[in-house]
Amino acid sequence: MKKLHIALSTNQIAATIADYSVRLGAAPCSYIENEYALWRTESLNLSVRQDPSCPPGELRHLGWEDASATEFSEELDVNGIKWERFNAQQQADEINEIWPQADYRPEN
Repeated sequence: MKKLHIALSTNQIAATIADYSVRLGAAPCSYIENEYALWRTESLNLSVRQDPSCPPGELRHLGWEDASATEFSEELDVNGIKWERFNAQQQADEINEIWPQADYRPEN
């Protein structure tokens, strides 16, 4: 099964987490204080990050969480938007590489 992945930039991570937790009806499954949050629902994989290289409120990238992905990949579409493709464990590995204190383990 594929889940659409949306990655957004924010400069208000705590307020964004509170807002999106209400909108999605769930708390993030991974949270790095003052930096990052990830939600995985049945159909959506949403991350928000305080990313100084991307203005707040902008799309960082899109992608697919795809259980059949054998490796992490990325490509640009015709509009210059980066699309990633990964499975849940590959995303967890990336999170844990950037933030070792996260010790994030995805629930399937």
